Amino acid sequence: MANVQRPNVLLIMTDEQRADHVGFGGHELVSTPNLDALAGSGTRFDRAYVANPICMPNRSSILTGRMPSAHGTRVNGISLDADAMTFARVLRDNGYRTGLVGKSHLQNLGHGSEQVAHWLPRASGDAVTRPRPENWDRWENVEEHRARYVAVPEDFYGFEHVRLVGGNSASAAGHYYQWLLQQGVDPTRLQGRANAERAYGSWEQVWQTPMPEDLYPTSYIADECVEFLEGQRDQESPFLLWCSFPDPHHPFAPPRRLYDMYSPGDVPVPESFHDQHERSLPHYQAMVAQRGVPQGAFTGWAATEEQYRVAAAVQFGMITMIDEAIGRIMATLARLGLDESTVVIFTSDHGDMFGDHGLMLKHAMHYEACTRVPLVVRAPGYQAGSSDSLVSSLDIASTILDLCGVDSYRGTQGHSLEPLLSEPTRRLREALLVEEDEIFGLPGLPGPIRMRTLLTGQARLTTYAGQQAGELFDLVDDPLEMTNRWDADRSRTLRSDMSELLNQTMMSYMDEGVAPTHTA
Repeated sequence: MANVQRPNVLLIMTDEQRADHVGFGGHELVSTPNLDALAGSGTRFDRAYVANPICMPNRSSILTGRMPSAHGTRVNGISLDADAMTFARVLRDNGYRTGLVGKSHLQNLGHGSEQVAHWLPRASGDAVTRPRPENWDRWENVEEHRARYVAVPEDFYGFEHVRLVGGNSASAAGHYYQWLLQQGVDPTRLQGRANAERAYGSWEQVWQTPMPEDLYPTSYIADECVEFLEGQRDQESPFLLWCSFPDPHHPFAPPRRLYDMYSPGDVPVPESFHDQHERSLPHYQAMVAQRGVPQGAFTGWAATEEQYRVAAAVQFGMITMIDEAIGRIMATLARLGLDESTVVIFTSDHGDMFGDHGLMLKHAMHYEACTRVPLVVRAPGYQAGSSDSLVSSLDIASTILDLCGVDSYRGTQGHSLEPLLSEPTRRLREALLVEEDEIFGLPGLPGPIRMRTLLTGQARLTTYAGQQAGELFDLVDDPLEMTNRWDADRSRTLRSDMSELLNQTMMSYMDEGVAPTHTA
């Protein structure tokens, strides 16, 4: 068993879960007793934000501790370099046994190549090329995993034990797909909306799967995590386990019990739901002008109250199922006597508008619903508490290495949260940067989209490349971000100060991942 000087690490991650869609985040309806217990025994970070509010860029930031502009996975569709340094690689090199169970999404899933070709300008090739092994970025390709069992490299970004669940739960692939086949199950008869037992007619992203609970991805991940932990019972060297659930990312398609667990009529409507967006930028106004009409599987849109309530009720069932799975995993830790020597971290890769300001999903929306995520750190030897210091997904890598007593590597851009575990009232940083790049545009916002957001304790500034307009919110007087003060005369000083601070913060994140070897 590992000692506290070399603790085990259990990183639990969900996909697209807002900071307040959990009991300890203040939600009045969704039931998450196991996560609430974890938060009650650890340090809860109430102002934790992403480095980027999109899946692949922020997952890569969590693993590397680097901004997307530094690690290179700046948009969905660029696989993280296979040789990128990650906290998992550092721990593996220092004697940790490393495991990944669930959704990685550090590499392309294989979707949308035709769209990319349409969006990108004609060019003869990339500016940066280097020799790579054949098919190096196809280890998570969903069609490969449906066709055969894919044996990933022994060092998959630092993980040696890997059980992948690729894509979303409604049509999950990865090693999970081959496991279903081994159980005598034909996934093509259970996955997807075409096989739904019930389907909501007003949004194609909501239906009830016929998949039994014990075969659903959340259960598979819990089973595989428990099995991994069982294998650590008598080991002397410590372990790192990344437990990563594809839920509650849309489509919202859980099994029957979870689909029916919450009534849409009981779902509270967010206080900002009826935002008229009179001072919002054109792309928000374009969404509101089409209220009730979904704009695609991933693009943000404006929902009716009914559409929001139905989707939220189903998503809450997915979240409760995750909580039950986490309860099993935490109970296994305790039963094996590992709970007192294990750092447990819970977070999500990004949020979702989910009704705030009347909007759904993500992309080019840096409201708090998309950028703020749940974050809890429970570490041996530290008291429970809560912190309202600005912290980032970037900080997770540095925190893990620090708590494990392992030196970090050159180029990490986050901060260790250990000082806040010791003294939660401390302040870690004055300002926090959020990046987002997209190769496409939206109605009212021409592409390619380039956004940078600065958050402080008092305000939020968001700028758009090529656009004169931006967003400025006074978070002290306007915590719901209802009034854009970008053009307000009384906010000129605030805008100027925030713009200068954004420039300084962006310069502080210039990449230093490669050291010079000579002075000239």
